[in-house]
Amino acid sequence: MNKQKMKKWSPNQKAENSWTMFKVISEFVNSFDILNKIEPCVSVFGSARTKPGTKYYELAVEIAGRLVEEGFGVITGGGPGIMEAGNKGAFQKNGTSVGVNIALPFEQHDNPYIGRNMSIDFRFFFVRKVMFVKYAQAFVVLPGGFGTMDELFEVLTLIQTRKISQVPIILIGTEFWNGMKDWLANTMLGEGNINKDDLDLFHITDDVDEAIKVISDFYGEDTLHKISPNYDLSGD
Repeated sequence: MNKQKMKKWSPNQKAENSWTMFKVISEFVNSFDILNKIEPCVSVFGSARTKPGTKYYELAVEIAGRLVEEGFGVITGGGPGIMEAGNKGAFQKNGTSVGVNIALPFEQHDNPYIGRNMSIDFRFFFVRKVMFVKYAQAFVVLPGGFGTMDELFEVLTLIQTRKISQVPIILIGTEFWNGMKDWLANTMLGEGNINKDDLDLFHITDDVDEAIKVISDFYGEDTLHKISPNYDLSGD
């Protein structure tokens, strides 16, 4: 029986892989240069498909404005929907409004509420997610699709594995999120794949005041929690 020849990268493919490394590095350098200069922020996640005037869009606007009043800037994915709402709420309160944008086939474009020189464009999802996490002192997550779930569970995993410090994660919308929590408790925890304490890593509410209080209490004068960048890229 003849052995199949092992396939190899072509010289052009090898060169392309090398250039990709430099593109990744350039995205990190550019992003760090911009975001190192801003005040502490809260990252807001949610669907790009949520329309202005709907319940969760308007809640995101209100929450982002309240976060600015608490002294935080806001980071979103820079696109439409909940991302636009988060930037809008911060923009209307003259707060820092950052958009970490990525080109997608159908739905992604910069929204008009990102602050001047605060829009950062990415080619690579994983670099973009580092920026969501590194400069966020809390996460506010509204209903969304696969992308929102990806970002939420990335953060939960980093906290669970102690790659970043525990920070508040607030899920807005009991009707949307309670079913997920029930599944985590009954199925994932029931199968022994997470610990009971892991269910305490996030807080579900419909109330804006409650969401803001969770964050403000976490960083209150009587706690040991400090404002600081979250992500140690060295892995130490």
